Amino acid sequence: MGWSSIAASFGTVGAVGNSGEGRTVHPVGSQLLWGDPDPLWAVGDWRPDEIRVIGVATPEGAPTARLAVLGCCGATDEQLRVGLLSARGGAMRHLTAWPGSYTAVVQIGRRITVASDLAGARPVFHTPWAGGTAFATAALPLADLIEAQLDIGHLAALLACPESPEALGDGTPYAGVKRVPPGHALILREGSREITGYEAVASLAVAAPQADPVHAVEGVRDALVEAVRARLTAPRHAPEAAPPDPGPVPGMGPADRRAARGGPVAGIGADLSGGSASATLALLASGLPGLPGTLLGHGAGAGERLLAVTFNDLTTRGDEEELERAHAIAADPRLHHVVVAAGEEALPYASLDTGPLTDEPAPSLVLAERHRRRLSAGSADHLVGHGARQVLDAHPARLADLLMDRRRRHLLRPVAALTKAEGPTAHSLFVPLTLYRAARRLARTSYRTGLESAAGLLPDANRRAPDLATPADASLAALAWSRPGPAARWLTGEALAEVSVRLQEAAIRPTSVQRPGEARARAALARGAADHRILEQATEIRSQRLHAPFLDNQVVRAARALPESLRVQPGARAAILRRVLGGAGIHDLPPGWGAPSQATSTAVTRTGLRMALPDLMALFDAPLLADAGLVEARVVRKALRAASEGAPLPLDGLADLASTELWLRRLLNRRGTCWTGTAAPRRRAVAGGVAPARRTLQP
Repeated sequence: MGWSSIAASFGTVGAVGNSGEGRTVHPVGSQLLWGDPDPLWAVGDWRPDEIRVIGVATPEGAPTARLAVLGCCGATDEQLRVGLLSARGGAMRHLTAWPGSYTAVVQIGRRITVASDLAGARPVFHTPWAGGTAFATAALPLADLIEAQLDIGHLAALLACPESPEALGDGTPYAGVKRVPPGHALILREGSREITGYEAVASLAVAAPQADPVHAVEGVRDALVEAVRARLTAPRHAPEAAPPDPGPVPGMGPADRRAARGGPVAGIGADLSGGSASATLALLASGLPGLPGTLLGHGAGAGERLLAVTFNDLTTRGDEEELERAHAIAADPRLHHVVVAAGEEALPYASLDTGPLTDEPAPSLVLAERHRRRLSAGSADHLVGHGARQVLDAHPARLADLLMDRRRRHLLRPVAALTKAEGPTAHSLFVPLTLYRAARRLARTSYRTGLESAAGLLPDANRRAPDLATPADASLAALAWSRPGPAARWLTGEALAEVSVRLQEAAIRPTSVQRPGEARARAALARGAADHRILEQATEIRSQRLHAPFLDNQVVRAARALPESLRVQPGARAAILRRVLGGAGIHDLPPGWGAPSQATSTAVTRTGLRMALPDLMALFDAPLLADAGLVEARVVRKALRAASEGAPLPLDGLADLASTELWLRRLLNRRGTCWTGTAAPRRRAVAGGVAPARRTLQP
């Protein structure tokens, strides 16, 4: 019996193979989309409009041809049908080009094709099973299916080099479960498995053609507008009737009202801050025709307004200007503005003892309660600006790409901006020359040499951690083919040595060599998209959908056409989004719109760390990470105490460690399995304790 399924709220689990005579297995809580010989299931909290199955009539005896699209897809049924006909001839890229965020599964006879997205927000996983291959958009169900052990080496790589796909490879935290790289598709043919790319990769030797900046920005505008419109035009089927909103009852906040009515307000909403990304989505959504929102109980005409949510952090000072900009934007009569006041209970690291088990660890786990409080005030379909920084901004390594293309003059403004950020110090006088030399060195370093050098330096990352105190320091560290992550300074020598071996092995493997800036930018995007995916799982509210249009395929493609010379300019992201809004007829933006607010975020994180220090010290009193040989408990406890007292330590590295420890504990405490049937696994995956000698979790 071959099978395919979508498991969890936003996942895909499937397989093609023979499970044996008289044996059956199927995911718990599933609905059958199509039957034998390769059944397809959908599992979890799916709306009717999020599942579409298209088939085409075939002559008697001809292979079956059908397409399942799961998620938010802006294509019409006719477009899906035409796409399926094209897929019969072997084409696949067009299946990834429709507006929205979705997973497409194509069956042509006994051949099944499923593509991952370009960013990595909707991944595909696979594992050998029953003489064939099981596939999924969630790794945990596959781990349950094969009763996989935990891959401690992958966790070490995730902590040591989170933005280096060479160290992570195609692995997952579960031994035997593999990930399809972003921009690739998994093709299964009765026992055979093939992973092939559907997107062009920039060559190291060939300069990418430079698009006209005006047309490139217009392409981003059109793609972003279509991405937002895809959310506004859904649902295609009538949604289930929602309970009536109790209205503004005295003493009830937005979250309380939503709890009273059983879920978020129906309709479209968006994050609204003074920043550029979320504000752009809110303004685009409020200005496009469709159904921006159905805000019951808020006066005449409220049903046509978009619910805009601003998170007002009352635990720190410094966000007053951002809040004022949000109020100015929300003065638009098409927006209904809700300010969510947050106190100590919404700080980072709050409520660490609660939360669902996610597919894998990610730094967002320590922020889950903070985001959950914000999102509980949102709409059933909520737009967020996640991914804009990675999609639109220029990774520092792109400076090397400019030098490879002999575009030295385009380095002047970004280098001058970094010099200005350093302030009037003696050190700042040498920043331009130092950056130029580092960019030139990277441009002249081959992929293999760069990885081998990184592998040689990695074992000392816990003793010679780079100083990233200023923007220039961070940019210098990023000018490399691979660099240690912020948590590497606290890993053991054994763990770092193992990751170093991974880099050395990757250096000698054949690869489609990429330009350094393009390669590092794609890796950073994949890491950001993966974190967004885990955030979705960690903050999941039933009947609510988070939409991140910046991570959609068509937006990523349009952004990749932006010239590097435009990307590297200071304030490029805000400037691009201003032109996007201008093209949509929105010109009146408040002063200071698009200004960064990283200082406020750092202050909030440090406050949360200080408030949660007792819980964190207890978490790392006898950590599973130490049992696995990845860290020394006393070293981490010392770092947590120092960071809470204001020491200049990388807070994101501590978040990596804390979230991984939290995830391990939740994984080992889980009960049950994702499967049922006569061939279902008899025990859940990776359950039990840690054996340091073997460095695997034993059942």
